[in-house]
Amino acid sequence: MTSNRRIVLVTGPAGAGRSSTLNVLEDAGFEAIDNSPMRMLRALIEAPGQLRPMALGVDLRNRDFSTDRVIELMADMRSRPDIDIELLYLDCDTNVLLRRFSETRRRHPMAASATPIEGIVREKELLEPVLAIADVLIDTSDLNVHQLRSEVERWFSPDGARHLTVSVQSFSYKRGLPRSADMVFDCRFLRNPYWEPALRSMNGTQQPVADYVGADPLFANFATQVKSLCQLVLPACKTEGKSHISLAFGCTGGQHRSVTLAEYLASSLSKDGWQVSVRHRELDRSKREETSR
Repeated sequence: MTSNRRIVLVTGPAGAGRSSTLNVLEDAGFEAIDNSPMRMLRALIEAPGQLRPMALGVDLRNRDFSTDRVIELMADMRSRPDIDIELLYLDCDTNVLLRRFSETRRRHPMAASATPIEGIVREKELLEPVLAIADVLIDTSDLNVHQLRSEVERWFSPDGARHLTVSVQSFSYKRGLPRSADMVFDCRFLRNPYWEPALRSMNGTQQPVADYVGADPLFANFATQVKSLCQLVLPACKTEGKSHISLAFGCTGGQHRSVTLAEYLASSLSKDGWQVSVRHRELDRSKREETSR
């Protein structure tokens, strides 16, 4: 068992379940602290002689909050050999967040003089750079408090055992590489469904696109080689004491080929018993843009 101190930063849009998640982590043995000023977080993490795991709630209500500060803190702490830090991002559908604020009649922190929907959309846009570096992404849209507890406990085991969490994502090269990716695979050599009119408006989560990409003569060998590499690397990372690894597939638009490969690998690794989260950067971005219109 590693003696490194375990730190979990919990963030996401207001109303997505941060407080409930911190309660779960506290029950699991973490020291849970919410809404501390950003400038104090480093001191809390680096406090000497402290080995108890810590969960820190971070969002726009933190004094002197900025996405750059969060990204800088994560980069600095990830370089420390004595600290294992993870960023847990709680996401939620915009309409669900709107309903939650309407039911509780709470004022959105970014909508003091505007409608809640404007605050929700503005906050999600502001947090996009933080979402991009998340180690674990939990979508709470369809989760009740009991399901949320189970999901958090699945990722952050209450028995103190260390698990390697695997994040698999797709992206578009036109929008740049994901900042948090440990390994990147280029899918642009596979045939592109974009040039098939019937498939252009679809994406790699849909079976016709997956079948089209999978029928490429190079697909099977490429997918097998990537899976074999993961079978070599993931156990070694776990033995080393790493708590997370991020794998990314890129293609031109981030809609078809990379999505298909990400879905394939995530499903395959999950069947092998790995804790896997999957996200599609460009598809998620498109959903947010459609919702904000």
